[in-house]
Amino acid sequence: MPRRSSRGSGPTKPTVGALDAGLRLLARRAHSRTELRRKLGRRGYSSGETEAAMARLDELGYLDDRSFAEGLVRRRAALRGPMALSAELAARGVGRAQADAALAGFDHDAQLASATRLAERLYARQPGLAYREMLNGIGSKLMRRGFSSTIVRAACWSVLTGTQEHTEA
Repeated sequence: MPRRSSRGSGPTKPTVGALDAGLRLLARRAHSRTELRRKLGRRGYSSGETEAAMARLDELGYLDDRSFAEGLVRRRAALRGPMALSAELAARGVGRAQADAALAGFDHDAQLASATRLAERLYARQPGLAYREMLNGIGSKLMRRGFSSTIVRAACWSVLTGTQEHTEA
């Protein structure tokens, strides 16, 4: 029996309304407004249907970019620095004001604690590194995860010396 391909038949009409589809997506996880709009569009809903569903979801209180951003920062702050989190929020369509507000709670001490925990895990895999070697290896990994150079240096120094503060300039 030959296999049928649905590629040539064009986009299929969704069987449920855009509001129901939006609610199902939001039941799985929180979405930003932009993310949800994109997903509904990809599922074949017209812009009118999508906008009506978005308006209703907003009325019901299910769409809030600020709380979405705060939740994402809270979940991912243990593994990523503020620069990476800011880029991820921008990619998900969160506005600069909401992203900045969400990142405001991720202060210097919290960043240092997160970076230090990551540095400790990475250092445990290759103990005995000198400070410069640690900066080159582990520090570069922390930088790629969005931590600033100041935080990276302090975290590496803290792990290497077993202290909490970076005393070297």
